[in-house]
Parts: sequence; C-alpha cells; structure tokens
Amino acid sequence: RIIVEIPLPEHAANVTLDREFNSHPFVPQTPEEMDESGREIINIQTMGLAQRLQHTDCKKVVIGVSGGLDSTLALLIAVRTFDRLGLDRKGIIGVTMPGFGTSNRTYRNSIALMRCLGITSREISIRKACEQHFADIGLNPEEQSSAYENAQARERTQILMDIANMEHGMVLGTGDLSELALGWATYNGDQMSMYGLNASLPKTLIQVLLRWMAQVCQDDAIREILLDVVATPISPELLPSGEEGGIAQHTEKLVGPYELHDFFLYHFIQNGYSPAKILFAAETAFDGRYDRATILRWMRVFFQRFFSQQFKRSAMPDGPKVGIISLSPRGDWRMPSDATATLWLREIDLLIQEK
Repeated sequence: RIIVEIPLPEHAANVTLDREFNSHPFVPQTPEEMDESGREIINIQTMGLAQRLQHTDCKKVVIGVSGGLDSTLALLIAVRTFDRLGLDRKGIIGVTMPGFGTSNRTYRNSIALMRCLGITSREISIRKACEQHFADIGLNPEEQSSAYENAQARERTQILMDIANMEHGMVLGTGDLSELALGWATYNGDQMSMYGLNASLPKTLIQVLLRWMAQVCQDDAIREILLDVVATPISPELLPSGEEGGIAQHTEKLVGPYELHDFFLYHFIQNGYSPAKILFAAETAFDGRYDRATILRWMRVFFQRFFSQQFKRSAMPDGPKVGIISLSPRGDWRMPSDATATLWLREIDLLIQEK
C-alpha cells in the first residue's frame, strides 16, 4: 500500500456537507414510488412462486403462520399466486404452531388471517413434543438456553416438512433478508424450507410493504389484521410469554434496530463502504435518533454476526430475487463460511476508541 498525503485547501474547513443519506435505503420514499414498487415486488414474488409450482407440478403449499410480518407476507403472496394459477385456496395449508412463547396477539392474528383468506388452516401445538424432546436429550427447560429455543424452531420445521410430504406440497420459507444477514434463524429450523419466498426482502421494506397492502386492501377485516401485524413488536416468541400472554422477547432489543442493520447491509454490500464511511453516513442519516456510540455498538454486532453466520446462507433454499441485494450463494453473494470479520471489527474498535 502506498499512502499519499494530500493537503486540504484552505477553505476546506468551512465547507459543509450538502449530501443527504436516506435512513431507509431499501424503502420507496414517496407514495407514488411505493405504489409502483409495491406492485412490482408482489408481482415478482407471485411469478417466482408460480414458476416453481408449475415446474414441480405442485398444487399445494404449506406455510407456518405465526402472526408476524414475514409469514403474513408469504401467506398473502401464496393466496395471490393460487388465484393467478386458478388453484383452489384450500391447497394453501396454513399451520399455526403455538409454543411456550406464543402471545395472544400473534395467535389471534394468525387464526383470523387464515380464516379471512379462506385457506386450509391447522393448529398444532408444539408444547408436548418439545417437552418430550427435552426429556429425551436431557435438557433442563428451566435453563431456557439456545437449545431450548432452537428445539422449538426445529420442531415447527419438522411439522411443516412432514405435512408437505403427506400433502405432496412444498414448504414456503418466510425468513427475510435482514434475518439472513444477521443469521437470526435456527439452522435446519426456520432457516430451511423448500422455497424461500422473502429471502431478498429486508425487514424495513416488509413492514412498509404490508402497510401499503393494507391501504390498498378492499377487505376491512384483512386490512385491520395487517395493520395490527405491522404494529406488533418483532419477536421469535421462543421464551415463555408473560402472565397476560404478552410478548417476552423483543428481537430489536437483542440484536439491535432493524433500520440500522438494513442501513449497514445496504452500504456494505451495495456500495462497499468501510465501517468508517458507514458510520459517517449513519450519523448523517440518523442524526438526532441514534448517537455515535449506539451506531457503533450495533455496527459491531452486524459485522460480527454477518461473517460468523455465513454457513446458514451457504445452505439456504432457493427463492426469487426481488430487490437489488441478494445473499444467495447461487447468485449474488459467494463467501466462504469461515471468512473472518477481523479487519472490519478492528476498524470499528478503533472508531469506538476515538472521541
């Protein structure tokens, strides 16, 4: 490396930055752009799923419906696809699988949405199966370890896969781009499916997309459900819920705000920015909302998780590319699973030490 020092012009100290950074780079900025992008996104997802169903001569799909953002969008796209192909909506098998952390709010929304859409709905509790599994492997459920949480995700995936085999259908994965970037998924649990419908849509965009779909929806009952889903705190719901059936886990308190992680992801992958430049852009974009220390704290989490969790993306299922960024190992993103984040973390640590 050759380092060249270039003196700044005398007037440079008085120059102010007039460039603006969008705090939500994945999200359309105007209602007109949202109308255009919203229609394009759901059309791409619909055509991608339609092509996969026709290619495999499949007439049924199985979806785990949790009452959260991702499964709600996947279910709506499945309904739209079946309508387009002239298939009976009863071929969409929605399965809600209450567990130890399922809240009353998400449970009600999942049941109500399936009923309103006229699909086949099933309810299968995972409590007894998980308790038996804990006993079989000698896991103390009071410890509520990662094994306690991941066993629930894997039990749900096993149920969906086996139902799909019974029905000669395919399991639609609901995980999104933000979760893939952070590795916020259980390996061989919700990380796995037969077709990952939301794999190239980040969380911030899904929130806005569902709100837009609610606005253009002609069914008042469905609109009300969608708006409540958008307003529900994001959670994996794997730890026991509160006394009143509330949500015990809040994802953004554990791994950080998705709007920050999506910002980091966009500028790291799309623009190739270094941590220092991402920090500069984030301080400009989120001025007054997140201070420097908070941005650096969650940026360190992002890079540490992004590199350490590549093994999950290396084994991710097929899915349609919808946006400008994809982490599919068969398309846009090829990265060894043992790649190290040392250089990025070192730069972040130096930035943290600076005053």
